[in-house]
Amino acid sequence: MTSQRTRDRLINRLRDQGIKDERVLEVMRNTPRHIFIDEALSHRAYEDTALPIGYNQTISQPFIVARMTEMLLAEGELQRVLEVGTGSGYQTSILAPLVGELFSVERIKPLQDKARQRLKTLELKNVQLKHTDGGMGWAGKAPYDGILAACAPEEVPEELKQQLAVGGRLIIPVGGSENQELKLVIRLSEDEFSTEVLEGVKFVPLLSGTVR
Repeated sequence: MTSQRTRDRLINRLRDQGIKDERVLEVMRNTPRHIFIDEALSHRAYEDTALPIGYNQTISQPFIVARMTEMLLAEGELQRVLEVGTGSGYQTSILAPLVGELFSVERIKPLQDKARQRLKTLELKNVQLKHTDGGMGWAGKAPYDGILAACAPEEVPEELKQQLAVGGRLIIPVGGSENQELKLVIRLSEDEFSTEVLEGVKFVPLLSGTVR
């Protein structure tokens, strides 16, 4: 169930669903999603579905991972990128080969520890991880050309907007547990932002504080 043929089937499905960026599809084809989930669920690793990873968190649906990555990179390569919500590390491992430097924050320490080991296994050396409250981002490493959030606040956090470079792109799900929208925020100038709604989504909420 983790064969190359199984992975190829997933990539074909993503292409059929409208993912066009071949760089994203190639990285997803070569990334072993089964190592990011519990062994008991590994037979479902290449289904296009979200799966539980513990602590009331999930590994995102491959289509959403591909879609968000594609939208983040829509205007070309990005040098410095922030990921909010490392989770299992799967989205991290898709982003890392496509950007210059990746900074990823996670509030749940045991999830981050597991993700760190997986990223080491995959020899992804351009990723820095931090255990912190995700809604606050990682101001010390800002500004970012791109920010991708894998959890949904009620509103776009001002802290994240302020950590964007001018011209930078923020992809983030926004809304309560029932009604969430994936949004693209672009920083047009020091104090001007544009916001575009991309589609309806369902993500775990962005929670404040940290878990050890």
